[in-house]
Amino acid sequence: MIKVGIVGGTGYTGVELLRLLAAHPNVALQVITSRADAGTPVNQMFPSLRGYVDIPFTHPDQANLESCDVVFFATPNGIAMQQTRQLLDAGVKVIDLAADFRIKDVAEWEKWYGMTHACPDLVAEAVYGLPEINREQIKTARLIANPGCYPTAVQLGFIPLLEAGVIEVGGLIADAKSGVSGAGRKAEIPALFSEAGDNFKAYGVAGHRHLPEIKQGLSNVVGNPVGLTFVPHLTPMIRGIHATLYGKLTRDVDLQALFETRYANEPFVDVMPSGSHPETRSVRGANRCRIAIHRPQGGDTVVVLSVIDNLVKGAAGQAVQNMNILFGIDESTALNNVPLLP
Repeated sequence: MIKVGIVGGTGYTGVELLRLLAAHPNVALQVITSRADAGTPVNQMFPSLRGYVDIPFTHPDQANLESCDVVFFATPNGIAMQQTRQLLDAGVKVIDLAADFRIKDVAEWEKWYGMTHACPDLVAEAVYGLPEINREQIKTARLIANPGCYPTAVQLGFIPLLEAGVIEVGGLIADAKSGVSGAGRKAEIPALFSEAGDNFKAYGVAGHRHLPEIKQGLSNVVGNPVGLTFVPHLTPMIRGIHATLYGKLTRDVDLQALFETRYANEPFVDVMPSGSHPETRSVRGANRCRIAIHRPQGGDTVVVLSVIDNLVKGAAGQAVQNMNILFGIDESTALNNVPLLP
């Protein structure tokens, strides 16, 4: 059994990790930390876990994380980097669901996240946990930087086009929408029901923290810098990301065949039939990205529609997928649940 610890188990990502790991046949949940709720049974805070998780939250100062095989950090940015070195030195694998190790340029990370990095030398070692690109590196990693939600949807949509060299790399556009849970489980005015409900708005147009992460990933695919305009939006729904991606074609190509071939062996990427329009509700609760490709009026613009559940393939599900790869078990273990509808 894989002995698992979770740091920060009270947020939406934390409870999603618990939901998936509780059904994992190879996992033994050892410890789940919380400062404010130490001693509280996990299933008291989250009644959905009654009968599945029967341990209490543990204060971080009393958590014996070094006894785990792998520790997930489902914490705000800046927490994992304070504890990762000690865990790695103890032989524990680390999967960080925040952004502490995603961006290789430490100065760039510090600019976007507004803090000094505590262990910049480990950033170089961290493997970016997008399995569809880095599966082989993940297998032997000690430290995995789990991708962000927007970056997952956007990169999976653009990767086949960039790998094939069939679009201009200087003018990529990503128009993306997210449910309110993407902001986390905290009391903030923009996330209040009366603020977010019956409303739709763009935000972070001048620059969003996920922009450098997306650009880094896409630039790595082509081997050169890319030009990307990324505009996120907040939608009045709980879960889901819908990314509408635009690129200018440089030559004629069978786009449907290109995507189907690229993702033929990827268990969690579904290339839908030509002419499809994937919906966020079709991936709710599932570790799956659904993609459709369009070429409006047969012109030179390709439009890719990419949808994920931001809490699953965009966070906790992808982290469990990375854990499965890391420990050499079937990649789909505990992740083959059917999406929820309605």
